[in-house]
Amino acid sequence: MSSTDYRLPTNVAPSHYDLTIRTDLDTLKFFGAVEIDLQINEETSQIVLNALDLTIGDVSIVTTENQVLIPTTQSLDKEKERATFQFPAKIPAGSTAKLHIKFEADLTQNLSGYYKSSWKDKEGKVSYYALTQFEPTAARRAFPCWDEPALKATFTMKMISLHDTVSLFNTSASSEESYDTTADLYGLFSSATADQKAQQWKISQFEATPKMSTYIVAYANGRLESLQTTYTSPLTGKTIPLRVYATTQNISQCQYVLDVTAKVLGVYEKVFDIAYPLPKLDTVVADDFDAGAMENWGLIIGRAAAYCIDPEKGSLKDKQRVMGIQSHEVAHMWFGNITTMEWWTYLYLNEGFASLMGEAIIPICCLVQRWSNKIVRLWPEWKMFSHFVALHINSAFNLDSLLSAHPVEVDCPDANKIGQIFDALSYSKAASVLRMLSDFVGEDQFLKGVSVYLKDHLYGNSVTKDLWKGISTATGVDVAEIMDTYITKAGYPVIQVTETANEIHVRQDRFLKTGIAAGGDNETIWHVPLNIRTVSPSGEVKTDKVVLQQREANFVVNTKLPFKLNGSSTGYFRVLYTPERFDAIAAELANPDSPFDESDRLGLLQDVAAFARAGLLSFGNALSTMSKFKPCREYLPWSVISTDWSRMTSLWWENPRVHELLSAFGRDLFKALVVELGYESSPSDSPDTALLRESAVLQSLQAGMKKLKSRFDQYTKTGDYASIPLDLEEAILVAAVRHGGPAEYDAVQRIVENPRSAKSQLKALLCSTEDPVLIQKTFDYMLEGAKDQDVLYFFRALGQNRMTRRKLVEVFKDKYDDLYARFKAGFGLSLLVKMAFDNLSTSKDYEETQKFFLTKDTTMYSMNVSQCLDSIKANTQCIEQCTAELLGYLEGWNAQSANDDGARYAKKRRTE
Repeated sequence: MSSTDYRLPTNVAPSHYDLTIRTDLDTLKFFGAVEIDLQINEETSQIVLNALDLTIGDVSIVTTENQVLIPTTQSLDKEKERATFQFPAKIPAGSTAKLHIKFEADLTQNLSGYYKSSWKDKEGKVSYYALTQFEPTAARRAFPCWDEPALKATFTMKMISLHDTVSLFNTSASSEESYDTTADLYGLFSSATADQKAQQWKISQFEATPKMSTYIVAYANGRLESLQTTYTSPLTGKTIPLRVYATTQNISQCQYVLDVTAKVLGVYEKVFDIAYPLPKLDTVVADDFDAGAMENWGLIIGRAAAYCIDPEKGSLKDKQRVMGIQSHEVAHMWFGNITTMEWWTYLYLNEGFASLMGEAIIPICCLVQRWSNKIVRLWPEWKMFSHFVALHINSAFNLDSLLSAHPVEVDCPDANKIGQIFDALSYSKAASVLRMLSDFVGEDQFLKGVSVYLKDHLYGNSVTKDLWKGISTATGVDVAEIMDTYITKAGYPVIQVTETANEIHVRQDRFLKTGIAAGGDNETIWHVPLNIRTVSPSGEVKTDKVVLQQREANFVVNTKLPFKLNGSSTGYFRVLYTPERFDAIAAELANPDSPFDESDRLGLLQDVAAFARAGLLSFGNALSTMSKFKPCREYLPWSVISTDWSRMTSLWWENPRVHELLSAFGRDLFKALVVELGYESSPSDSPDTALLRESAVLQSLQAGMKKLKSRFDQYTKTGDYASIPLDLEEAILVAAVRHGGPAEYDAVQRIVENPRSAKSQLKALLCSTEDPVLIQKTFDYMLEGAKDQDVLYFFRALGQNRMTRRKLVEVFKDKYDDLYARFKAGFGLSLLVKMAFDNLSTSKDYEETQKFFLTKDTTMYSMNVSQCLDSIKANTQCIEQCTAELLGYLEGWNAQSANDDGARYAKKRRTE
């Protein structure tokens, strides 16, 4: 099929939808009617639009001449997800018409379309409510529509619901009154029983939306409670209500998300110089949700695990999570909602920008000099730019170093394949290269260009060239020339550095997990802003923003002084020095008085680990670099060390001696931190101290087992969960499951099934067990007792546990048909594939994985299968090539540690 075959015909286009939806929470069904205003672009007697899993009732079209046409035939194509109506007469081009369709369906149970969510009260009673998740292509599951992002229209809504429920839509309700089921003005009770009609119903009418895409339409109905505040627009002076809705057991933990919304909205307005256009902004905190959160215009919806925080004891990590997620979603009110990508090919225009703006620029330091001559600082102490390096750049690099990686701008005409591009490349790589561009042209100029871009496409659609035009207009820089390869080509460069006394020679090549790409896989030449950072003898730091535009070049650098490429890790590339230079840079960066910044430290640590796995640097060099950072007391460098050490340990999961020594090496790394920071938090703790303690204790479970077990024993004796502090909750529960027996496992299961805050991922802590009987119990619980959204957490944890990894693959294969049916509608299926197979590490694994998927319809996750196969191949190569060197280093380290321990013991005996 050509790309146009996947798109709807252009003979007609919608301009307005008038929706009426009746939600019956007793029968878990919905009934709808829609009147769609159409522009007739070409003479036609046929209407084709999207519809899926809907029972279509009466259909008619009213022409400009008030002629009512009833279709002579109508058909539903489940594969193409379309409804086709053939009418008896042609409607002339240039005219308008109104299409009327009635429809009904069950509320879905797959977290897609208009679906049901459930929760239990304290007495164990189950209650239901209904809400939507339409991105990317599930609006068609809720009402017949033109479900493509470029086919924008305005929407009005009427919701008929039980009198004691709350109805929500993108806009504010303009009226609410009782609904007469006998008169049944909208004809949505024709199949209702007498008892159903006798209930008290109401109808809520909502204001019209701006012109918008179907995937950000949203509505919800249920017995929800709310919190409210307001913010005043700095541009219009209007006061806009902000609310958060949740079920009874969660509402008390939702204040913080409301506070974040109120903080960031005004800053976004000032930065983009565009007022938030809707009359309100609500957030629904859902018990069941497929993603973290969704940016529906005026009605953000996200999962409770993403948004809920204990109001008194919420940890700093929890607050940062909520801030990052909500700020990201609010950014979408502009990126995606006001200005929308023309097709999913340009998904990064939504997600890359929201990730950069929402999780880095806005939270930490927003330059708004052109409006107020001041800098607005929201959470500067959280160092979100460094968090961005640790999270987004590393995540993007990990996926983008596979041959099967896709470009940021990826051709994806088939709606069935769209779900698999919601990944680290569309989000994190896009955000990272945009951050690189911002640094290159200057953040203030970058933001001015973004404002130009948004204003040029208000309520419209855009493609890549539109963004480059806006930023070029503001900066005078040929942005397209710099950025084209980062957006249209897969992969990223590694810059290899050799040096003389006064010069460095640099060469760029494509980096892969298996090493330097060769032949046709290494043809791309990137424009690389090298940002060469040097330090003078007096300690002055200078950054030279030179650009590498060819395969290799020479640059003047005094190599006798400390220097580093990719200053502040703003560039989207890795830097490969000689082992000697790596040692020198590591020693300089690990010095607490180093003038280099935290992001420089993160970039170096990430690079050495990646080069070791690719065979470009010894593992001994990588591990010794980690050891140099023992004096560091910043959280994020230790977070990177923890991640990379865990990946190494995971890679040698089936080599007992290497795994044992790597585990011991890690315990030694974190031991001094735990001794120094202890197990008790303090209100005076800095953000770094609070986060570092939590991470260090988790990574040193064995060393701290006595203290952690004491906390858990206190809980089991008294039932007082307050004895388990929130910042150590994960460490204490993991220790209990991993090193306890059935009694401890059952106690933890009771905790995670009734948590004090809505952390779905807590349930996956049960996957830490290494007991065969309890492992089977965990798998049974995952498959039979876990909610769909929680299964993903279980898969991830079981894939990380070396004692359950192979069993997870077996279960996936055995239960494939059930898992496919259960998760195919949303993003889940792609994630399950990655979590089950990505960590395998033998040639046999590669062959068996390839063979298994050859017999499956992988249309919805083919990219993920290719990526898993590439990962398995890279894992296998690393083990084959590096085991001897790594084992030699670890045996030497272990012998030296034993000698050091013996010397310390002897010294202690002499002093006693």
